[in-house]
Amino acid sequence: QVPRAPSQPTAGSESRRFTNKHSKKALKASLTLGILLGMFFVAWLPFFVTNVTQAVCSCVPAGFFDVLTWLGYCNSTMNPIIYPLFMRDFKRAMGKYLPCCRRSGEPRPSAISLSMRNSNSGARAATSLKNVL
Repeated sequence: QVPRAPSQPTAGSESRRFTNKHSKKALKASLTLGILLGMFFVAWLPFFVTNVTQAVCSCVPAGFFDVLTWLGYCNSTMNPIIYPLFMRDFKRAMGKYLPCCRRSGEPRPSAISLSMRNSNSGARAATSLKNVL
């Protein structure tokens, strides 16, 4: 038997912990994607099947077709509900930028900091912005 060095078990446990954390994130992302796709198919598949049926035989009542159309539209209202339920990063971003979701202790981001974050210009644009102001 070969004695193990003391650093090997910790390295193995750290990589195992990283792998376990990574797999949990991947599982949660897969679950969220599965729910989103499932809701999409439940909402839009009846509409598309009815649309093809209507093109072939013209036997679908207009009211039923309208109900299925609105069922598909309801899918768009479900996405903003599903994302915050399953994604912590999305919830944090919404809380950071929407006044209704912000916690009382968090500062409000300024318009300049938001535009700088979104511009991908880096430090050069920050210095030129200071010169302009």
